Amino acid sequence: MSSPPAYAGVGISGCWGLGDEGSTSGAESLDRLYPAVGAARPPRKRTTSQCKSEPPLLRTSKRTIYTAGRPPWYNEHGTQSKEAFVIGLGGGSASGKTTVARMIIEALDVPWVVLLSMDSFYKVLTKQQQEQAASNDFNFDHPDAFDFDLIISTLKKLKQGKSVTIPIYDFTTHSRKKEWKTLYGANVIIFEGIMAFADKELLELLDMKIFVDTDSDIRLVRRLRRDIGERGRDIEGVIKQYNKFVKPAFDQYIQPTMRLADIVVPRGSGNTVAIDLIVQHVHSQLEERKLRWDMAALASAHQCHPLPRTLSVLKSTPQVRGMHTIIRDKETSRDEFIFYSKRLMRLLIEHALSLLPFRSCTVQTPQGEDYEGRSYSGKQITGVSILRAGETMEPALRAVCKDVRIGTILIQTNSNTGEPELHYLRLPKDISEDHVILMDCTVSTGAAAMMAVRVLLDHDVPEDKIFLLSLLMAEMGVHSVAYAFPQVKIITTAVDKKVNNLFRIIPGIGNFGDRYFGTDAPPDWSDDTLDT
Repeated sequence: MSSPPAYAGVGISGCWGLGDEGSTSGAESLDRLYPAVGAARPPRKRTTSQCKSEPPLLRTSKRTIYTAGRPPWYNEHGTQSKEAFVIGLGGGSASGKTTVARMIIEALDVPWVVLLSMDSFYKVLTKQQQEQAASNDFNFDHPDAFDFDLIISTLKKLKQGKSVTIPIYDFTTHSRKKEWKTLYGANVIIFEGIMAFADKELLELLDMKIFVDTDSDIRLVRRLRRDIGERGRDIEGVIKQYNKFVKPAFDQYIQPTMRLADIVVPRGSGNTVAIDLIVQHVHSQLEERKLRWDMAALASAHQCHPLPRTLSVLKSTPQVRGMHTIIRDKETSRDEFIFYSKRLMRLLIEHALSLLPFRSCTVQTPQGEDYEGRSYSGKQITGVSILRAGETMEPALRAVCKDVRIGTILIQTNSNTGEPELHYLRLPKDISEDHVILMDCTVSTGAAAMMAVRVLLDHDVPEDKIFLLSLLMAEMGVHSVAYAFPQVKIITTAVDKKVNNLFRIIPGIGNFGDRYFGTDAPPDWSDDTLDT
């Protein structure tokens, strides 16, 4: 990435070092970490990273920004559409990196941003190190205090569009909490920390590097306030740690990395000119890699192809066709629509369960005779409904699967961009070994279904253990899902041939959620426009 133009009040340094002013006596010890001055710049890689344990929302005057991130969206092949733009924020302890990051997030005004802090990646301490930390004798400002292997593997996994789990660090006990956070990609990723530029491999994952340069006296005052007020430390311990570890580490390990920055921000969050420059540059990058869900590509990708072998359609008996006649009729009352929809759901789920793997087994009957039978050979079955229409299928699944676990996914269509957006996710723990019944009532384009499948894959559910169930599907949706995920089993009671220019199934069933719940759909709801 070429250096942005200089603005008043903004320090600009060439990428990968400029001049000798950044060199210190600690340069030799840093050689293993970041590139030496004058080193050839390797090809850039682009990536994704994530957030610390704060509320996952940032409300601005214009919009709500989801700072926990969501999965990057996928094209008709089920692959990630675009890579996120990754900003690295470095600087001394209490220099205002997090404040600068939040100012950038608010000024960018994009809906999906992730803030990942290096503070989440402190190494697990030994018993001896715990004792040293308790007496302020452990150096948390040394590169060896951070788990760089975990940081880099996390960023690489996110770059591939997969979800990650992030440790939550407790600064009071100097330990990781038992629970970890699940995080996803986003339009923009901001990675901040004192050692953000202190590893060669990590540097390659950053698209833009910013160093927040704040006076040492100001940093000390901020650190005193933070550690005493928020982390329960005493003033003597904070000053001891600062003089023994924090200041020497800044001089030896952190300040030299300033020369690696694309932009240096003097005075931190008070430098609005620098922040404006950063925001302008990031906006230009986002324009170049604009995320757009290509409905036309989905519509035309698989025309005239035979239906895939992974599709299983419930046999169209006179009873099944009769129920379809009732629920498709626009004159059908809501009570009858619900009654016959539930009957079809029950038949659909029974049919899907017959496709699960079974093994031979022998049991003894009350008469003392052996019976050669079958038993389910998997670990367990989990249902996942795509809200809101998919939740109507949960009672039918519970009726035939004793003690089944249920998860939910909420995907809506952005009315401005036409893109599907994941707004809510709750999955049972240890879902990766289960057979997953993914439920929605209608599938037209396959867009939301593909996203839901991708989320399950992100949580390590094997593709061949995912069963997508829908009362009604369009051929377009069947092809889209099957092409992107050829091992996912697609099960439905009927397949209609067409979708109209609003991507509604023709002849179709109408908006299933509205008819079932007796509501009028909000303009951005995806029950039928983006059925799944």
